[in-house]
Amino acid sequence: MREKSQDWHRADIKSALEKRGITLRDLSRAAGLSPDSLRNVFTRSWPRAEQIIANALETTPDVIWPTRYINMPPVPAAESPENNEN
Repeated sequence: MREKSQDWHRADIKSALEKRGITLRDLSRAAGLSPDSLRNVFTRSWPRAEQIIANALETTPDVIWPTRYINMPPVPAAESPENNEN
């Protein structure tokens, strides 16, 4: 069982995406990014990328990367940057 304050391991994130038939490259392309761009989320905070991955996993970034969001209130899905592009 994962502790509340422990981020998901990169293998867990990739595996969860693969179980849904999605790869990081697929998500990158769908977001209009270069194919390997989303891999950067594993080495540094990038809120847009975190939101893209969280949306694909039907969760929120603070669930996947709690250490990056410890002092921030969770962003409701309706207010996420991904949903406000239109």
